[in-house]
Amino acid sequence: MIKLIDKQRIILMNTNEGKSQRQISMELKIDRKTIRRCLRQYEEKKNKLIETDDGNDNCLLISDICQKPKYNSSSRKKVKLTDEIIEKIKYYLDENQQKRATGRSKQTKAKIDIYEALVEDGHDIGYTTVCNAIREIQREAKEAYIRQEYLPGKVAEFDWGQVKLKIAGRLTVFEMSAFTAAKSNYRFANIYHNQKTEAFLDTHANFFEDVGGVYSELVYDNTKVAVAKFVGKNQRQATDELLKLSIYYGFCPRFTNVAKPNEKGHVEKSVEFIRRKVFSKRDEFESYQEAREYLKDELVKLNLRPQILQNGKSAQDILAEEKEYLLLKPPRYDSARIAERRVSKYCCVAIDNCYYSVPDDLVGQFVLTKIYTDKILCYYKETLVAEHLKKYGNYEWQINITHFTKTLKRKPGALASSVAFSQTEPRLAEIYHKYYRGCEKSFIELIELTSKIGICRVEAAISELNTICPNSISTDKIVTICQRARYQPEDKIAKDDCQIEHASRQILDLYGKLLNENSPVLTGVR
Repeated sequence: MIKLIDKQRIILMNTNEGKSQRQISMELKIDRKTIRRCLRQYEEKKNKLIETDDGNDNCLLISDICQKPKYNSSSRKKVKLTDEIIEKIKYYLDENQQKRATGRSKQTKAKIDIYEALVEDGHDIGYTTVCNAIREIQREAKEAYIRQEYLPGKVAEFDWGQVKLKIAGRLTVFEMSAFTAAKSNYRFANIYHNQKTEAFLDTHANFFEDVGGVYSELVYDNTKVAVAKFVGKNQRQATDELLKLSIYYGFCPRFTNVAKPNEKGHVEKSVEFIRRKVFSKRDEFESYQEAREYLKDELVKLNLRPQILQNGKSAQDILAEEKEYLLLKPPRYDSARIAERRVSKYCCVAIDNCYYSVPDDLVGQFVLTKIYTDKILCYYKETLVAEHLKKYGNYEWQINITHFTKTLKRKPGALASSVAFSQTEPRLAEIYHKYYRGCEKSFIELIELTSKIGICRVEAAISELNTICPNSISTDKIVTICQRARYQPEDKIAKDDCQIEHASRQILDLYGKLLNENSPVLTGVR
């Protein structure tokens, strides 16, 4: 195959210099047949160009005259890639497709496996030829994307992404929820310990509170917390929690097609954008709450950045214009996950592999639990019976010792070594070690008193007893002193103490002045 420069030399030497094909062949060391073919094609196309008047044909002829020489390989037949081999390759590809449809995608044949199978069947063929044949069989037209123009207040997109942070020196994986408004590119995000329903509901409620309204359509992918099941090939059924959420706020959920993240491309890029812009600068924090506050502050800065495609307007500016098109926002949604649990013999309910105590008279009963991202509320017959901070480990116990007073009265010896006592208020444990060792029954009564009036009043009563009879501290005396104080609120007691102290100081100052005026020593009288 001659090059383009060889074609140019052949034509110019023949037309301009008048050299024969033999002379050109000798000088350029190119076969005469090649030179003859090159000159013949040039003359034919040039004559045709002169004869035709069609502009489109002229452009094509000009392009053919000036293009690089090439062989016409359309009529060539494949020597080793026979029809039999092609049929076998198609068979293996169909087999792979059937395995994927039945959940055996990890047992499909790769290209190298198909090649080896063909070689084992006795076919003489190369690996590259097999790869090219598979690529040709599986070749599909590239998908064309259609740019969308979004109406104000119409569409927002949601997605999850992971972020790794060091909290108090420990590397922890968090789930980051992200919303992006399609019109303004306004971004909102939160970080959670998991992708459970309570986190899903909480981040939606926070997003609507942040933007001050509700978008009429929210776009989701096929996350489990949003999709209950597939109905047919393309239809999805939303989870009950998402349906309740959409009814309350009035938005319409829409799901993307399977494996089509481009259908919510705003938020797909936002997850990566937020993670990179926010946590590439800092990813170590003292607490989980500090990390959330940092994310919130950084999002404010990102949403104030000018956008080139929006004529220099920031996402915050466009959101301000969108607000009049948003749906009215109702009061904040109760983002709890509801579950009914039976109380175990340890007076605890199990939630997400952790255990939370309830009053010991509810053993064997069912309680209604409301699970939030940061706390657990337990109800029995519509009455709140327990409240705990949520734990995120495995097989951790959250015990309130006041829930076990009835049982401990019958088994006081179990107090000191119980998990409930190890998790009790440190100040209450200190009182036990100082005054109640060996008096567990009396201490259990003190626990009941503390649950009613608070640890501060109990400590104040003990302090008063220490001034009167330090060697005789008992629950009965503490109760007597607290009753004498008529169970005034702690803030009122503190206020009264301040008033008494102030009045006392005024009286002392007055007496001091009188003594100074009437004292014979101070007046010089002996």
